[in-house]
Amino acid sequence: MNRETVITEALDLLDEVGLDGVSTRRLAKRLGVEQPSLYWYFRTKRDLLTAMAQAAMAPHAAEPLPEPGEDWHGWFLRNTRSFRRTLLARRDGARLHAGSRPTADLDRVRRKMDFLVASGVPERHAQMAMLAAGRFTVGCVLEEQAETGAGDTADLPADVPEIDHESAFEAGLALIADGLVRHVDAR
Repeated sequence: MNRETVITEALDLLDEVGLDGVSTRRLAKRLGVEQPSLYWYFRTKRDLLTAMAQAAMAPHAAEPLPEPGEDWHGWFLRNTRSFRRTLLARRDGARLHAGSRPTADLDRVRRKMDFLVASGVPERHAQMAMLAAGRFTVGCVLEEQAETGAGDTADLPADVPEIDHESAFEAGLALIADGLVRHVDAR
């Protein structure tokens, strides 16, 4: 057993039982070890959850960084969509990610910010746009995953429309990106 095995099994457990069902006791049983042996790899459950969140973000972190001269607006949309897909790839992915810090990904975040600034986006607006898009995406996925996990929507009154999560996400993302365009054009 090694740290990566523990994280992989913890993510598989997450997909099976959801975030509320993940416990060090359950994980130890799954791994066939005593619970205290997990503390060799993770001092606290919070440390384990942080490592799980970082590992769950690997598909997004593997996306290519923007290239100089690339259309910043198109990249911003693709980057945010990739983040959404990655959160949706895991059961309770948004809950797992919420509140985590991109400590393992700081260089990539800096390079993304530098790209936006080099593309003409004022630095403060680039920071706020990335933060707003990230939080908007987490919120959208939280709602989508909560609804999916809640069971049948047939119990809703007939006059409550069903939400098209992807269309709602795309509409909000367009508002954020288009708002940012106005700040670039104003320079």
